[in-house]
Amino acid sequence: MAEKYVYYFGPEGTEGDASMKNLLGGKGANLAEMAKLNLPVPAGFTIATTFCNVYLAGGRKFPDSVRAEVEEALAKVEKAMGRKFGDPENPLLLSCRSGARMSMPGMMETVLNVGLCTKTIPGLIRKTGNERFVYDAYRRLIMMYSDVVMEKAEDIEPADGQGIRVQLEHLMAKLKKQKGYQADTDMTADDLKKLCKQFKEKVKQVLGREFPDDPHEQLWGAIGAVFKSWNGRRAVAYRKIEGIPHDWGTATNVQSMVFGNLGENSATGVAFSRNPATGENKFYGEWLVNAQGEDVVAGIRTPNPLNEATKNPQNEHLLSLEKAMPELYKQLDDIRLRLERHYKDMQDIEFTIEEGKLYMLQCRNGKRTGTAALNMAMDMLAEGLIDEKTAAMRVSPAQLDEL
Repeated sequence: MAEKYVYYFGPEGTEGDASMKNLLGGKGANLAEMAKLNLPVPAGFTIATTFCNVYLAGGRKFPDSVRAEVEEALAKVEKAMGRKFGDPENPLLLSCRSGARMSMPGMMETVLNVGLCTKTIPGLIRKTGNERFVYDAYRRLIMMYSDVVMEKAEDIEPADGQGIRVQLEHLMAKLKKQKGYQADTDMTADDLKKLCKQFKEKVKQVLGREFPDDPHEQLWGAIGAVFKSWNGRRAVAYRKIEGIPHDWGTATNVQSMVFGNLGENSATGVAFSRNPATGENKFYGEWLVNAQGEDVVAGIRTPNPLNEATKNPQNEHLLSLEKAMPELYKQLDDIRLRLERHYKDMQDIEFTIEEGKLYMLQCRNGKRTGTAALNMAMDMLAEGLIDEKTAAMRVSPAQLDEL
């Protein structure tokens, strides 16, 4: 019997849980755990950390047994989401993200909107009634895929400022300048269509090969790139500094895409179940209406505060999620409390609202300052959430130095 490498998570039949962190990585284990708690997690599957070394040592190839496991898990995802990958009428789009057993923020790669191609674009436009959204998603896929899969994963090292992503960003900036646009959101469907065409020409010119137009080629390229990013220069340097063993490998999480940029009733955000700077027991975070996850952290737009209680002078004029979408805010607040009680620790969560429906994309124990660590440990002890021994272990030596 061949070793099992692929683990499904979703509405029914989730194959992992939080205890399987070494095998599924932190992200995969927590996605499986949230699915088991019946939280609204978009279906997907995790390819285990154990396959990472097999892949990297075995000439960066996928054995037939792994391809078969992926196909089987993908069929379950299609069933759960009611869409088919690569289908011209009702296409499912996927994200590919890394997930090591210890958090390595920003060190490894992500590819979103996998599965968009000339065959699936018309169907998605009909399905969403939103041509602008579809071409914006395609524009993001070309930027990420050419950067992560076609350049970095192939060990192409461009001169400073000559990377494919930078060159594509220049094309976009040029178009915005010509049209007098301030923000990316000012670009029309026609602008984006034109931009995607320019992007694909630039990719061919710079990297010497066509941007792939086949969904399955995109998927396998993205999965391989995530595994290869374990040996990327930044990731290797980070592991040396943090003392993370090089043979641990990363998992790859393949998950159904849900979109926070489908209009005014869609949004995306990041949040902490308590304030990570002070430890104050208030739901803390930020969100953006009509945006994808990367927009919140990219600093292109000023994010809105999550609720009224945590507004500050910089964002007090902006609408909170609590006021804009009260029912969804309440649902999110309930989930935050459930997760904190379940994990008995402060949670860092990512969420997306697609056309008025809330989805949970991630949860993990949140990073915090020394002050916050001490305050949270004492509060959680007083609340009966943790015992004295756990409270003492919650503040690391480095955080004591910080205090």
